[in-house]
Amino acid sequence: MISQYEVAVLYHPDLEVDLTKAEERVTKIITDNGGKITATDNWGKRKLLYTIKKLDHAVYVFYTVEMPGEGVKKVESTLNITDEVIRYLITKPDLKKLAKAEAAKAEKAKKAAERGESADSDEKDEE
Repeated sequence: MISQYEVAVLYHPDLEVDLTKAEERVTKIITDNGGKITATDNWGKRKLLYTIKKLDHAVYVFYTVEMPGEGVKKVESTLNITDEVIRYLITKPDLKKLAKAEAAKAEKAKKAAERGESADSDEKDEE
C-alpha cells in the first residue's frame, strides 16, 4: 500500500551553490525504492539549532513523497550512509488534521472577505 510521507533532508552547507547532484542522488534513492516525489520545498541555507558534525549551517530541503511502507526502511538506511546528507527525518503526515486545518483556513478567509465587503458597504452608506 502506498502512503504519503514528508522527508526533511539537511544537506551539507557547502552544497548550497551546486545542490543539483545531491538532490538527484536523494531523488534516485527514493525512486529506486518505489517512491514518487510529488512536491519539493527548498528553504535554502539556515543556521542549525545545534552543531552537527562540526557544522553550524545546513541546506534544508523538504520532499512530499508517495511510497510503500517497506521502502521507507530502505530509504533510511541509504540516507544514513550518504555523504551529502547530514540529517534527515521521514514522517507520515496526519492527512485528516491537514484537511481540517485547510478547511478552517478557508472558512477564516471567507469570513474576512465578508467583513471586508460589509465594511465597504457601510462606507458607501455614510457618503
